[in-house]
Amino acid sequence: MTADLAKALRRTHIVELRLDYLSSDVEIAKFLKNLAQSPLRASLIATCRRRAAGGFYRGSPARQLLHLATAIRAGCCWVDLDIETARIAPPELVQVLLGGANVLASAHFFRAAPRSLSRVAAELDRLKPAAIKIAAQCPSLAESLRVLRLAKGRRDMVAIPMGEEALPARVLSLREGSALAYAPVATATAPGQVSLDALQDLYRADRLTRKTSVYGVIGNPIAHSLSPQMQNAAFHARRIDAVYLPFLVHDLRDFLACIKPLGIAGFSITIPHKQAILRRLDGCDALARAIGAVNTVVVRGGGKLYGYNTDYVGVLTVLSQRMPLRGSRVLILGAGGAARAVAFALAESGASVCVTSRRPARAKALARAVEGEAIERRKIRRQFFDAIVNATPVGMHPRDDASPLEAAELNCRLVFDTIYRPHQTKLLRLAARRGIETVSGVEMFIAQGAAQWEIWTGERAPLAAMRRAVLDALSS
Repeated sequence: MTADLAKALRRTHIVELRLDYLSSDVEIAKFLKNLAQSPLRASLIATCRRRAAGGFYRGSPARQLLHLATAIRAGCCWVDLDIETARIAPPELVQVLLGGANVLASAHFFRAAPRSLSRVAAELDRLKPAAIKIAAQCPSLAESLRVLRLAKGRRDMVAIPMGEEALPARVLSLREGSALAYAPVATATAPGQVSLDALQDLYRADRLTRKTSVYGVIGNPIAHSLSPQMQNAAFHARRIDAVYLPFLVHDLRDFLACIKPLGIAGFSITIPHKQAILRRLDGCDALARAIGAVNTVVVRGGGKLYGYNTDYVGVLTVLSQRMPLRGSRVLILGAGGAARAVAFALAESGASVCVTSRRPARAKALARAVEGEAIERRKIRRQFFDAIVNATPVGMHPRDDASPLEAAELNCRLVFDTIYRPHQTKLLRLAARRGIETVSGVEMFIAQGAAQWEIWTGERAPLAAMRRAVLDALSS
C-alpha cells in the first residue's frame, strides 16, 4: 500500500487510501503511524469501508470511526463516511471524531441503482458533509447517464457509474460535472474501473471539456479492442480535441439513445452489430449497403447516422500487397459482417471466392452474393486454395488457444487472419510450421482504422503513430 501510494503521487495529488484493504486493525494502525511520520503534500481521502457497505473491514462501526479519526491526525484532509455507518452512528460521536476533516458522505450500490437516486442524495445532504458521493452498478449506458446527471449543477457531487457498460461514462464523468473520477493504481476497487495511467494518458479524462468531440467503438465483447489506443494516438498526433472510447453494447437501442446526450460524433462497429446497425441508419454508402455490413458511422446534423464499410479497404490494402488477387482462389472462414467485407473486396478484385461457415445457410447466401462457392468444412482438406482468410472471432484474445482450422486443412500458399489480438494467432502458428506465408490482422486493422479516422476528420491519418500505438499495446 505504501508503494502504491508513492506510485499514485507521481501522477496525481488526490489519493484515496482504502484502509479496509489492509488485513487487520494492527496493520491499519501501523500504516497510519508511518503516514504521520512522513507528511505528504497531497489531498488524501481516508476510507475504511465495512463489509455492510461493500468494503472489507470486519470491525465495528466505532472502530471504523476511530481509524478514520487517526487518519485525520496522520494528515488526511478528507474522510469517506458511508451511509450505512452514518445511519447508526450517533451524530455527536461522528462530530467529535471526524470534525477536523472534510467529510465525503457516500453511498454505494454494487448490484443496482435504486429507483430514486435523488432521494439518496437528499439523505446524504442531511448529514451536512463537505461533499457527497454516489456510486452505482449500471447495466446499461442509459443507467450510467442517470448516475452522472446527479452531478449536474453541483460542485460537491462525486457521481460514479460502475460496471463495464459504464466505462465510457466513468471516463467522461469529470466533463459531465463530477467533482472526482476514480481510477485504481494497482488493484481495481470497483467493477469497470480504468487504470490511472489509462485514464490520464489514453483518454486524457482530466482534460476533456464540452468542446471535446466523442468517438467510440461499439461491440460485445469489447475489452479486447485496441481501437482506443490506435484512434486516440491519431487524435493526439494531429492535436485534435477528441476522445475515442470503448462501448460494451448489448442492446443497440441503449447506445443509440445516448448519442445525443454524450455528443458522439462518430463510431466504429465490431462483432456482433455490423449487420444489425443497417436497420438503424438514416443513410448508407452504396458499397456498404451492397456488402450488407457497416463498421463505421458518422453522426451528421440533426443526429442523422450515415454508414460506411472500411473493412473492405483494409482487406484490399493487405492482400493486394502479398498476392495477385485476379484469378486467385480464396477460402473465407465465416459468413458474418467481417466475412462479407472480405468476400466483396476479393470478388471485386477478380478473385474466385469460396465460403465455409458453421452455419451452412449463411455461407451459401454469402457465396451467392459474390458469385462464389460454398464449401462444406469436411471437404476443405481435399482442396487447394491460393489463400485462406479467417474472418471469424475464433482464436481472438482471450481464447488464444483456439483455431478455426486444423493444420491438415491448411492447403494453401498464404493464410491471413483478420484477428489482430494476439498478433500471432494459433491459426498463423499452425500455418507457419507448415511453411505457409502468414499475414496478421494488424495491418488490416490499422488500414481500416485509418480510413475510419479520415472519414470522421477529413484529414490524412497519421499512420506511423497509429501503427506504433497498436504494436506497443500488443507487446505490453
